[in-house]
Amino acid sequence: MQLPRRRRADFAPTADFVYPAHLKAALVDLPAAPGVYVFHGDDPAMPLYIGKSVNLRQRVLSHLRNPDEDRLLRQTRRISHICTAGDIGAQLLEAQMIKTLHPLLNQKLRRNRQLCAWQRQGGQLQLVYSKDVDFAQAPDLYGLFASRHAAIERLRQVADEHRLCYAHLGLEKLAPGRACFRASLRQCAGVCRGDETPEAHDDRLLSALRQVQVVCWPYPGAVGLIERTGDFSQVHVVNNWCYLGSAATPAEAVGFTRQAAGFDADGYQILVRPLMQGGAEIVPL
Repeated sequence: MQLPRRRRADFAPTADFVYPAHLKAALVDLPAAPGVYVFHGDDPAMPLYIGKSVNLRQRVLSHLRNPDEDRLLRQTRRISHICTAGDIGAQLLEAQMIKTLHPLLNQKLRRNRQLCAWQRQGGQLQLVYSKDVDFAQAPDLYGLFASRHAAIERLRQVADEHRLCYAHLGLEKLAPGRACFRASLRQCAGVCRGDETPEAHDDRLLSALRQVQVVCWPYPGAVGLIERTGDFSQVHVVNNWCYLGSAATPAEAVGFTRQAAGFDADGYQILVRPLMQGGAEIVPL
């Protein structure tokens, strides 16, 4: 993950970069292996930054040599790390720790309580929210958006790319018998004035949305995704696209399955490809 530049004035780079010699001791135990690292400041309960890498030593060294992160490094008192058995485990653990510990400089993976998606209902698209609908199980969901504004803007982009009608999509209102302005500019294929059928319009819409369709959780319950690096292996416990923790063996992993497992967008983005492409080693729990 790229550290955000100049997000806060307190962490703006200084004019003259000085290598943080006070952090050199933190490199002694850093392995060239996958995992998560944490930059700690004066407040033990509030980390400064959490990141992940397939090579912890190399990634942390890149921070220490970066003049743009000089002020952050000056405020860092120590660096800790947790090894994982691979990149998937590192991504899952990073996302979980950011949501739990709320580090000052991580913004991207903060918990989003306004997660929404488009859902096909009765032939029309409706905007639904994860607080009302179980995104892990609900059919015909398209896109995962952090806000209503983002969802509407993405639908407008799809409409522009495929000559779809804003009015037919519910993005604007028309007086009865009127065609939309975009149809006169040939930016809409004209379903609003009878140039094409609603079925043809909706076929193009669904074809475009299929690229961002949310996959329903494909298992009857929790599963373990086994990841290995050399002699080190982990079983990552997942249910409803939600990461619940990692264990050394499937028997130990069963203990995590008793936790609540609501849909998690970050877990979904990390896991959907390895689980659906068939290359991951999966065990039922």
